[in-house]
Amino acid sequence: MKQSIYSILKGKFLISNDSFKNWRTILFISALAVVMIASSHSADKKVHEIARLNNEVKELRSAFMDGRSKLMRLKMESSIVKKMAEKGIVNSVEPPKKIQVKAQD
Repeated sequence: MKQSIYSILKGKFLISNDSFKNWRTILFISALAVVMIASSHSADKKVHEIARLNNEVKELRSAFMDGRSKLMRLKMESSIVKKMAEKGIVNSVEPPKKIQVKAQD
């Protein structure tokens, strides 16, 4: 029992005559570990990218809402009347009249 533990600790299973199958197993497990690490790094990168894009979407949505509220304020009749009064144009006192054109035969 003691000898088998010492032989494992000294690495004799790597240099013995039938060590080729041990090396294949070790290399296979190492390759799997590298693939697993690369996969987890890729997943982390995607998670960070998704978080960044979500923040960007929130910022753009906020800018859109701000622009839409400014547009609604600009379209209000009271703001239009003020802007036109600065240029010397005022509302008409008389209501508009409907013009009807009759088709000539």
